[in-house]
Amino acid sequence: QVQLVESGGGLVQAGGSLRLSCAASGRTLSNYAMGWFRQAPGKEREFVAAISRSGLSTYYADSVKGRFTISRTNAKNTVYLQMNSLKPEDTAVYYCAAALRNYYTTAIDEYDYWGQGTQVTVSS
Repeated sequence: QVQLVESGGGLVQAGGSLRLSCAASGRTLSNYAMGWFRQAPGKEREFVAAISRSGLSTYYADSVKGRFTISRTNAKNTVYLQMNSLKPEDTAVYYCAAALRNYYTTAIDEYDYWGQGTQVTVSS
């Protein structure tokens, strides 16, 4: 079992930045590809960013490309999502997830473990 806990969410003005963290316990995160997803009220959960086990490969949704950066520090069992130039449409609950595989994936059903989520609210 892997327990994931997100932190770093909050309220920020448009154009601002936040850094989300996802800390894991139970098993080492180095065995897992990791992803960030988000869910806005009344909408389905959507893919945001993913990173391979090694951290050498990343992938982003078009809506966040160039503004968000996913990274990981396996020694600290932690994954990050740096979010810059935030927009009101980025408002959502953000979830991190772990997939027992080498390469990243954008598919929700490929992920084995999920955190409880952290709220990000961007005001205009």
